[in-house]
Amino acid sequence: MELKEILQHVDHTLLSQSATWEQIQQICDDTVKYGTASVCIPPSYVKQARKYLDSMNLADIPAVCTVIGFPNGYNTTAVKEFETKDTLANGADEIDMVINIGWVKDQKYDCLLEEIRTLKAACGNRILKVIIETCLLTDEEKIRLCEIVTEAGADFIKTSTGFSTGGATFDDVALFAKHVGSDVKIKAAGGISSLDDAAHFLELGASRLGTSRIVKIAKAQS
Repeated sequence: MELKEILQHVDHTLLSQSATWEQIQQICDDTVKYGTASVCIPPSYVKQARKYLDSMNLADIPAVCTVIGFPNGYNTTAVKEFETKDTLANGADEIDMVINIGWVKDQKYDCLLEEIRTLKAACGNRILKVIIETCLLTDEEKIRLCEIVTEAGADFIKTSTGFSTGGATFDDVALFAKHVGSDVKIKAAGGISSLDDAAHFLELGASRLGTSRIVKIAKAQS
């Protein structure tokens, strides 16, 4: 798979606690230059990034993605809903929400379903990705969440925040591909560090890749 094709599936990501506007501006520039699917940034920078990208007057303006309930997911649903509406008002195009892992362990599946539905309703036609943090779950829990994400009407199921004990694995993406509904896409995120790995995640069924390293590889090759 060619590098250019891989880049089209990348959510070019910077979610470090110490991220500065200068760094966010740079990954916005990278997103434009290398043609990634989106730039994924902290909520506090969404309004500034949206204004910056719009000022370029591009024919094809990159999507701005941000995170909700990040990285632990244990905010209340009301807080996540407010965060979502606020970031959308500030110009976000895509929302990556973190589920409440404690609810999974407590088998509060109805609560998880309702929360995802609530955030999808807030998103409307804009994309909602649901981060389930696979490194903390059993395969049985992952399968159940594939079903819940599908039933809730979310657009993507996503493996990881990149801030827990592990990131995306080939086995998890393959598992998702077997158990999500036909309308749900897959995002692999966390620890994707090579072109070979990125290509294999796409071959297994991922449509998006959350990573900063693929653009770094592209820069090294240019």
